Amino acid sequence: MRLSLLSSPALLLVSLLRCFVYVKGTPLKTRGNTLRKPTHGAVASESAVCSGIGGDILRAGGNAADAIVATVLCVGTVDAHHSGIGGGGFALVRSPKGKYKMIDFRETAPRASNETMFVTQTNSTASTIGGLSVGVPGELRGLESIHKMYGRLPWKRLFQPAIKLAKEGFVIQGQLAGAIASNAAFILNDTEFSSVYAPNGTLLKQGSVAHRPAYAKTLTAVANHGADEFYCKDRWIARASVKAARHSYLQPGIITLEDWEGYKVEIREPASIHYKGLKLTSTVAPSSGTVVLGALNILSGYDLSYTTDPTTGLVVDSNLTAHKLVESFKFAYGQRTVLGDPKFVKNVTKLELEFMEPQMGAKIRAVMPSNSTGPPSLYDPTGFEIKQTPGTSQIVAADESGLVISLTTTVNLYFGSHIMVHETGVILNDEMDDFSSPDSSNAFGYVATPANYIQPGKRPLSSISPVIAEDEHGRFVFANGAAGGSRIITANIQTLRHYLDHNYTAQQAVNAPRVHDQIFPQVTTVEYTSVSQNVTGYNNATVASLASLGHNISWVAPGVSVAAVIGHRDGVFDPAADPRVPNSGHVVIQC
Repeated sequence: MRLSLLSSPALLLVSLLRCFVYVKGTPLKTRGNTLRKPTHGAVASESAVCSGIGGDILRAGGNAADAIVATVLCVGTVDAHHSGIGGGGFALVRSPKGKYKMIDFRETAPRASNETMFVTQTNSTASTIGGLSVGVPGELRGLESIHKMYGRLPWKRLFQPAIKLAKEGFVIQGQLAGAIASNAAFILNDTEFSSVYAPNGTLLKQGSVAHRPAYAKTLTAVANHGADEFYCKDRWIARASVKAARHSYLQPGIITLEDWEGYKVEIREPASIHYKGLKLTSTVAPSSGTVVLGALNILSGYDLSYTTDPTTGLVVDSNLTAHKLVESFKFAYGQRTVLGDPKFVKNVTKLELEFMEPQMGAKIRAVMPSNSTGPPSLYDPTGFEIKQTPGTSQIVAADESGLVISLTTTVNLYFGSHIMVHETGVILNDEMDDFSSPDSSNAFGYVATPANYIQPGKRPLSSISPVIAEDEHGRFVFANGAAGGSRIITANIQTLRHYLDHNYTAQQAVNAPRVHDQIFPQVTTVEYTSVSQNVTGYNNATVASLASLGHNISWVAPGVSVAAVIGHRDGVFDPAADPRVPNSGHVVIQC
């Protein structure tokens, strides 16, 4: 089905009547779910409401690019604790012709920044709270690039659903409600945040309706005049934003109007490997897509064995395979410590290519112990820190033309820098904390990685690492991505393996329990069963086997990582949102 805004009303009505939508995770009345028929497109995100908006865009004649822009804008409105136009991220795009692009709209360090700017601070929260923590946001430039290169519907049309939610109100869901409750002290004492999340002096709870009129005004301005309305230094949005950061009562910042206006998206060449007859493509530094591909490169040389989980009846990794999986994580995280912004770190691109070479996978398999886990020195991390970043959001969209987009966006920690700009309602990020600083250490005493030291204009290293898989004929097979800080990497590895190696459905791949190890801290976390989240915990026998091999096991509740994926088999899109987040959802459009 092809539609444009030039179609007559009658033709548009006929086309819409031919399209049926199946929405998972929303109270909306659906019109059938005959998913064995060929499907027009799909969207998955942590918000069923926002996925539904993406589906509406597809049904109105939009494509995956249009759907993802509208969905991202919605998520930034209703889940502003972790995303929004005050942040940034990465997108991996597969064009209808099978060509790939990485769109890097990661935040950048202000020109007045330097590598010791937080080392010399007496304020221990300077990198996470207040104006000094703010990087130049890139989300709108990223969405603008996606729309200009691939979009079909008018830019203004894609903003309308988010504007309506911000103006007329949206229902607060579980994750946002938890973020509000856990940040009660600062929200109640901050005029801007309390006006949205505690308008009557009492914190809003799950089920309450929130309004963001200032944010609606900002979205309307950008919808009408384009992203330049946000970035031009002589316009009101830029002036208000920079003033708010530079004069924050929490910590004065250093960002300037020249920093703000000078932001540019980087279009990068993604990286690819061959994995069991498939081509896997992911993002490059300063993201961590090659870390995911590096781990899969290691695993690709094994003849992995599987067993059947007696609880779920699904095929799962054997005990030895689970051990190799965890070990591959650790070797990959060791490789990650030398990565950084390629404009500032020499030989990063060369190193990434080496990590993905089959010979490198063979070398690592040769030293990987089968009967024990190794000391940290085995994985060559040289004591480097792995930064935590909980505040991220993942969206995937695909359509029948072959256009597939996996996008991850963030303002870093919950509610970013804790600065909401009065005039705009925009929550500014605290991405400067994603950089490393010399002579500093994390809570576990491990020093930071020099490749990620702060420099003016540099982009901090990120765990964001979406993957798109296609078969030997160039047909789209699977796209994934995740939120959850350093656990993004292992979540992406596992959802991909479940779908490709275990032949799971997309929902089974997302629901499956996850294991995680990033070398430091020296702990292997495994998810336990959560009936309310529809996650069956890791097999006890497998966990016992890992413990016997020296892995320091710690059980955790599901939800430290959150995935969104779309599979594609026999002409049918198979999307899935993560049940670890309440009210997540996906939509499938049938025509």
